[in-house]
Amino acid sequence: MSARSAANNPLSILKRHLGAACGATALVLSAAGASQAADLNALIWCDHADPALLQPFEEANNVKVNVKEFEGTGAGLAIVEQSQPGDWDVMVIDSIDVPRGVEKGLFEPLPEDKLPLGDLFPQVKMDNSTVVGGKRYGITEKFGYNTIGFDKTKVDPADMQSLASLTSDKYKGKVAIYDYYLPVIGMAALAIGKKTAELTEADLPALKAELLKMKANAKLVGEVTASQTALATGEVDILVGGGEWVTAGLAKENPALDFSIPKEGAVLWSQSLAMFKDSKNKDVALKFIQYIMSPEGQARLATSSCYWGMPANSKAALTDDQKKILRFDEQPEFLARAQAYPAPNTDLDKKMQDMWTEMLQAQ
Repeated sequence: MSARSAANNPLSILKRHLGAACGATALVLSAAGASQAADLNALIWCDHADPALLQPFEEANNVKVNVKEFEGTGAGLAIVEQSQPGDWDVMVIDSIDVPRGVEKGLFEPLPEDKLPLGDLFPQVKMDNSTVVGGKRYGITEKFGYNTIGFDKTKVDPADMQSLASLTSDKYKGKVAIYDYYLPVIGMAALAIGKKTAELTEADLPALKAELLKMKANAKLVGEVTASQTALATGEVDILVGGGEWVTAGLAKENPALDFSIPKEGAVLWSQSLAMFKDSKNKDVALKFIQYIMSPEGQARLATSSCYWGMPANSKAALTDDQKKILRFDEQPEFLARAQAYPAPNTDLDKKMQDMWTEMLQAQ
């Protein structure tokens, strides 16, 4: 294989894409570790570690943003518990998990009159989660969908407008499933006509049957990198649980990759910013949140080298090409069909995890 063809191999493209994100993260974390006096300490997801996002804020405010990356609310809260009060200033958190931080007494109410709440897509304000006791503790900054990602040169895009395609014999052996139980269970719920917010233990047998049908059609069930790689390299043609966060970042290298919001709907994910009550730098922390929520900050966050996603601010300063990749103009229609992640109580959550494990182990 020539150097030119190797560089354009889909797997090489994906590794470059993920590697760039990791490299950016390592750079920022290294700088953070070397800093003696932190200006702003942020617990973040990898999309906030991109220097292209942080440097304009640092230069405009003459501050240093020190970041620590984590995955999942539980991991983030564990870091906070192991830290001293005042160690952290801001945190990225799943919008639906903002109340968990409030219950622990971690977050400071945000001044609504100093935030562009009127510019947010109404469906992603997530006031049921981001507002607690009449006070706003989080603001949604980015969102997207767990839905169907696909190669439009290998499948009929019209088929991707229905979740029924995921269990169709037409695509048997051409499907990968993202190995994360909540969003895929949510997709299974939509496929059988259930609302994600209303799932109960009585729904588990029907959900399990739908998941087993998906599994029977799948070539693999894999974590995020494995499932993305399978789609990018052509090992599979469809990714269950994929969305713009998979396809958008690779669109320039592989414009055949796309996503759909089927007629039954999709599972909406969203992430928020919160400020710590014990922050020693609340003025700078608020400026950072304001920057991230500004049209310029939103565009940089939406197109971060780690993963793309929809900006919550409808006035994000995206280029026409970036809007096309994210299907920006279709968002009102997409959001009308989207439903939130299932949010089971502890007992139901355990039963869902057990059901997922049984699905994975099924032959």
